[in-house]
Amino acid sequence: MVTDRTAPGDAAEGRPGGAPSAKGGAAAGAPDAPGDCRGAEGADGGAGAGSGGGSGVRAIGVAIPIPDPHGSYLQAKRASFGDPLANAIPTHITLLPPTEVPESALDAVELHLCEIARTERPFHIRLRGSGTFRPVSPVVFVALAEGIAGCERLQERILSGPLARLLPFPYHPHVTIAHHLPEDVMDRAFKELAGYSAEFDVWGFSLYEHGQDGVWRPQRDFVFGEGGRDPGERRTA
Repeated sequence: MVTDRTAPGDAAEGRPGGAPSAKGGAAAGAPDAPGDCRGAEGADGGAGAGSGGGSGVRAIGVAIPIPDPHGSYLQAKRASFGDPLANAIPTHITLLPPTEVPESALDAVELHLCEIARTERPFHIRLRGSGTFRPVSPVVFVALAEGIAGCERLQERILSGPLARLLPFPYHPHVTIAHHLPEDVMDRAFKELAGYSAEFDVWGFSLYEHGQDGVWRPQRDFVFGEGGRDPGERRTA
């Protein structure tokens, strides 16, 4: 059983009720040495998302990391608006919002993600201009001009099997740049990113876990056409 941690106004952020993000820096490019989907046991004694044998509950998310220099630029812009979450939330496009799963289900979750990645292929994303969910939700974002269909396909496939759940909001792929800030700051963010554009190829997606310190950390990468990293291999900070 998966548990919804999101609220309609918080789907894009890396706090309880927010979007998954990586640890303390901008998202990296494609990882090296992708492996297969056989097994998901952690090699770190249970510290990673794939330890899978405990009786507790983990908060996880899945997202497409935005590669540098685009990711670091947008993260710096977010910090310049005074967003307190900027340094804990590297730039990303959410595929699975924060979701609580039993530790015993983590192996099945990773195998599920592996099989999805194995049968997908890279696609292109073009970011262009700014948008907002206000007044429904206090979020300003960079919009996707290309790659929406690829994100929607991934999101639909990921929210099935062991991660099947209903969302309280329609899925709208985007890159958050300001969240829960004063209105004048949100207006500034909207204006400053109105002319922004960037493009890149998506190599895959990453599984993240929410730490007790409030930071979302990458646990495993899933590369299109090849599945995930070798069994037990985890990303390091």
